[in-house]
Amino acid sequence: MATMTEWLRDPSPSSRLQARLGQSYLAWLRMRRNPLAMVGLFIILLLLAMAAFAPWLATHDPLTQNLGQRLLPPGTPGHWLGTDDFGRDIWSRIVYGSRITLYIVTLVAVTAPLLGLMIGTVAGYFGGWVDQVLMRITDIFLAFPRLILALALVAVLGPGIENAVLAIALTAWPPYARVARAETLTVRTSDYIAAVRLQGAGSGRIIWGHVMPMCLPSVIIRVTLDMAGVILIAAGLGFLGLGVQPPTPEWGLMISSGRKFLFEQWWVATMPGLAIFIVSLGFNLLGDGLRDVLDPRSSGK
Repeated sequence: MATMTEWLRDPSPSSRLQARLGQSYLAWLRMRRNPLAMVGLFIILLLLAMAAFAPWLATHDPLTQNLGQRLLPPGTPGHWLGTDDFGRDIWSRIVYGSRITLYIVTLVAVTAPLLGLMIGTVAGYFGGWVDQVLMRITDIFLAFPRLILALALVAVLGPGIENAVLAIALTAWPPYARVARAETLTVRTSDYIAAVRLQGAGSGRIIWGHVMPMCLPSVIIRVTLDMAGVILIAAGLGFLGLGVQPPTPEWGLMISSGRKFLFEQWWVATMPGLAIFIVSLGFNLLGDGLRDVLDPRSSGK
């Protein structure tokens, strides 16, 4: 182990692989020194494990109704988080609901940042009228609250999980475009960009191979911090009946179905609400930790 550690921390790496692994190892050491970031990482890993092992963690079928056991309180034998108004086990529905949440978060995380990264780097690299047109389009999207714009898009497209993901992705890309443009404006005048241009590289190759990789750390940080907002918007759409449709166990939909029992049977809406709160907190804590690790301005701290 000591030999491997020394190899990873070698200040003069002999290969590109060793250099990248060494950077990843040092980033992990900085990450590990942040206890809140480790808490966030633990929560996200717990979400992944819950989604992966849902059939084994769930104690009941999340869709099976049992009207004879409806609205049982937490702590009831066999239903330790209680049951909802159809007698379905709340714990099992929360466990399977983690898959829906993870599905939405993953699809948004691989679509919206990529679109924003492309628009931002192109606008920042070319400047001029290209920058003006793309940034004014970005400003139009930023002028509307994300939830309101998502509601309008889902109302046009129709309810459903696919349309909800599409609506969230179409409203989430502008901040990434702004971040990528700001990074590109500082990178495009660098000496190594000028050297690559003198070697005959075209604009597409420069943007894709040299500008975008420099923007990735800031975009990754933004993605992690935005995931809490994505979860809340998805839950909001489900709460209003415009996202995931019943009887699918989605956390926002579970809160919507339990709101009419909020004062007497508080656990029906509170338990999925706590799940949303904990997962959102985990993404925020992890995002703060990644910002300290990936931000080059804080790497020397």
